[in-house]
Amino acid sequence: MSQSPSPTPAPTVAPGAYAERLTVPWWWWLGGLAVAGLLGAELWLGATGPRAWLPFVLLLPATVAALAWLGRIRVAVADGELRVDDARLPVRHVADVVPLDAAGRREVLGVGADPLAFVVQRPWIGGAVQVVLDDPADPTPFWVVSSRHPVELAAALLAARDAG
Repeated sequence: MSQSPSPTPAPTVAPGAYAERLTVPWWWWLGGLAVAGLLGAELWLGATGPRAWLPFVLLLPATVAALAWLGRIRVAVADGELRVDDARLPVRHVADVVPLDAAGRREVLGVGADPLAFVVQRPWIGGAVQVVLDDPADPTPFWVVSSRHPVELAAALLAARDAG
């Protein structure tokens, strides 16, 4: 009689766990490197000797660094907090979360926007979430955070709040 192997425990995921990086679109990398290459070639044509390669040595790494810097922001829900880059919001202060499409984000951040709101917005990302706060010690009425998956981020925030 053979013994069946004991089932491996399923990995436990904290309620509301979510992580996303707000990177630039892939085609920005192609366009940015192509523009840097063309500009380097233009400058290369006017120089001789080792100086001719200097534009490529400077422009291509600078382009890579700039695009990596633009896509550095991380959004995560973990350990009872919403983390947006280096900002942290305990989920116990979340009153409500509203997923926004591009039109909704435009309306929230438009002419009637609240100047006290905390905003991390990336124009190349259409969606966002509006996190309404319930913290009497904080004058910030809400956060608006860009997200490629606003419904999932909103669900993760609400699940983390309800679990805490």
